[in-house]
Amino acid sequence: METGNYTAKYDEMPCIKVSEGIERRIIKTDHLMLVNVEFTDGPSNAPDPFHSHPHEQVSYLAAGEVYLFAATDEKVHLKEGDHFAIPANVPHTIQRLTDYVKIIDCFTPLREDFL
Repeated sequence: METGNYTAKYDEMPCIKVSEGIERRIIKTDHLMLVNVEFTDGPSNAPDPFHSHPHEQVSYLAAGEVYLFAATDEKVHLKEGDHFAIPANVPHTIQRLTDYVKIIDCFTPLREDFL
C-alpha cells in the first residue's frame, strides 16, 4: 500500500462484476486481501461448483443465509453474523438460500487471480 492510501470507501471502490448477480470489491496490503462479495442472484437451486485454491481463507457472512460445503463434511447452515475458515487446497462451495447474500472474505497470500 502506498503511504496515505489506508482506507477504501465502499461507494468509491471499483466494483468488479464477476457474473450476472455477483460483484466484488477489494482492498489489500502486500500480503493480505479483503474481498467484499455481493450476490443478488439467489436463492440458488443447487450449490455452486466446488473449487479450491492455495490461499487460506476466513469469511464473515454479513447478510443472508447459505449452506457451506467443505471437503466431505455435511453441509452447514450459516446466517448473518456467522464465520467460516477454509485451509489452503480444501474443496468448498456455497449454496445461497436468500435473495441477497454478502460475504466478506480474507485471503492470504493475495488472490492474484482476483486482481
